[in-house]
Amino acid sequence: MNNPLLNITGLPAFSRIQPEHVEPAIDTILATNRKQLEHLLDRLLAQPDTLNWESLVLPLEEMEETLSKAWSPVSHLNAVMNTPALRDAYNACLPKLSDYATEMGQNPHLYSAFKQIAESSAYQQLTPAQQKIVDNALRDFKLSGIELSGEQQQRYKETMQRLAELGAKFQQNLLDATNAWTKQIHSVDQLAGLHDTAIQLARQAAEQRQQEGWLLTLEAPSYLSVMTYADDRALRQEVYEAYVTRASDQGPYAGRWDNTPVMEEILALRHTSATLLGFDNFAERSLATKMAKDTSQVLDFLNRLAKKSLTVAKAELEELKQFARDKYHLAQLEAWDILYYSEKLKQHKHAISEQELKPYFPETRVIPGLFAIVEKLYGLKIQELESVDCWHPSVRFFEIYDANDELRGQFYLDLYARQHKQGGAWMDVCLSRKHVGGRTQYPVAYLTCNLTPPAGDDPALLTHNEVLTLFHEFGHGLHHMLTRVDYPSVSGINGVAWDAVELPSQFMENWCWEEESIQLISGHYHSGEKLPAELLKRLRAARNFQSGMQMVRQLEFAIFDFRLHLEYSPEQGARIYPLLDEVRKQVAVIEPPSFNRFPHSFSHIFAGGYAAGYYSYKWAEVLSADAFSVFEEHGLFDTNSGRRFLQSILEQGGARDPMELFIEFRGREPTIDALLRHSGLAA
Repeated sequence: MNNPLLNITGLPAFSRIQPEHVEPAIDTILATNRKQLEHLLDRLLAQPDTLNWESLVLPLEEMEETLSKAWSPVSHLNAVMNTPALRDAYNACLPKLSDYATEMGQNPHLYSAFKQIAESSAYQQLTPAQQKIVDNALRDFKLSGIELSGEQQQRYKETMQRLAELGAKFQQNLLDATNAWTKQIHSVDQLAGLHDTAIQLARQAAEQRQQEGWLLTLEAPSYLSVMTYADDRALRQEVYEAYVTRASDQGPYAGRWDNTPVMEEILALRHTSATLLGFDNFAERSLATKMAKDTSQVLDFLNRLAKKSLTVAKAELEELKQFARDKYHLAQLEAWDILYYSEKLKQHKHAISEQELKPYFPETRVIPGLFAIVEKLYGLKIQELESVDCWHPSVRFFEIYDANDELRGQFYLDLYARQHKQGGAWMDVCLSRKHVGGRTQYPVAYLTCNLTPPAGDDPALLTHNEVLTLFHEFGHGLHHMLTRVDYPSVSGINGVAWDAVELPSQFMENWCWEEESIQLISGHYHSGEKLPAELLKRLRAARNFQSGMQMVRQLEFAIFDFRLHLEYSPEQGARIYPLLDEVRKQVAVIEPPSFNRFPHSFSHIFAGGYAAGYYSYKWAEVLSADAFSVFEEHGLFDTNSGRRFLQSILEQGGARDPMELFIEFRGREPTIDALLRHSGLAA
């Protein structure tokens, strides 16, 4: 009874959660849920006339919510405070959760009950959100193999269970490979070119591990500092090679945590799962829950963007090569030179560098400024709550109130990179909004970044890219927390089509470029001086620096991911690298060295839910650029436009079709024009 993962009524008690609590809690909840389902179905089968929304759907929502409340903190801790014991407990539960999900999705009595509700006259009386839950459930039953024969259902169940294990294995291999590599630096001269903060952080990293000198790691702040600023070319090459060969058959730990067999098996099993359900391939299966209509629409969209960007990208790379030749006598530009000379060229052309900007973006200004922006846009007030039980001393906790002083949501903010924390940035669900028996459970989000931590006594100084990342994740957070939908399965980000889920996050990034909003988020950490107009002008001028190269890089990832799942055949196997070479010939301008093993660390598609869906970033960028053009027309903080975006997009969760919501806000379907204009590719 002392298990902190059972009977959670409020926020998780992170300080009390131990690895040994995990499996018993999940076992208990799954057993209870199964028993409850049995009683529920027995009762409804005995009295079929009592079957309705209240008697069937609400109890099921409650069961799912109980499981989610226990699993969410476990899954989160596994990502942000990874330990061997927690990892084992987490992995032990994956097959059990997969089994349970497949059982629910293949329960014929449950399917029949949902069909009865959908076909009854009472269905018409349900709210749009309630109808969406019923519709989604029927779709998901089919996607869980409800219409398969018994033998095929068993095969589907085993396939899904194995896929859950493999996704976790991919991520763990990557985390282990990232943590394993460090480089001790004995003379600070070797770090020439790096800025004081980066050198100080390398010093801190060495001290934390009781080592002399300075320590470089493959965590993003350390890796990017070296690649962008280190004058020592051999050092850049060494760090680059360690980074791009993580969890592969190449590089300093070749074969040690090799994801090759994991990727092969994941792609084979995804194909199996899709064909069992009657799809030709996993790309088709993926689109069953997305905005895009079919696979040709996705490829046409990506190819159209590639066509618009490729000429510009080629010219940008040529300019970079010429610059490195003329200014630095570099005969051959290698992959480990790209970021370094790009930064030099950016300074040469626009006289701007991230290091020059960082002092103006201390975390102590950026966070209050971000809160001020959403207050102006949506009338929100955000305040910190002290003494909330968190998983690490640097984590903070906040509450959001609306203009009527009503609590709307809460969030944890975990900003900095550290050891045993998964790389990247993400928003995840702690609690979803629900309203039962006159009581509202308010949504709670985890906002996680891997930003540069504070060095010494100074506050964390953020690069402008890190500011963009923070705004991006906060956009996801607002989407989850501002929902007005009272049913967990379609409230917040739940139930939102995957290729529309990036709209609110990319939308928020636009406020990182405008003078009025920059005034709110900037202030020199010594003097408090706002970002000078001259520096802002240079920042904005540099906004589309190498935007063609950035665009084709994202398109390379998106087309590779989509074709990988679209073209898979059991006879040929995954063909991961031959296919990647084909895609690069079509859209890439940079040819990486033969040892580069990028797919081995592409966790978005192998472990993160973006399989045959990485195109969503570009798809949603079209939506967000078009949505932001309303504010370009009416004013950056136009309250009427802000209110409409809040009501049409942020408050609706997954309760309505995303295209319908977009048209409600914008007055028409989205067009590609605003994205091309924002990217400087509109010619």
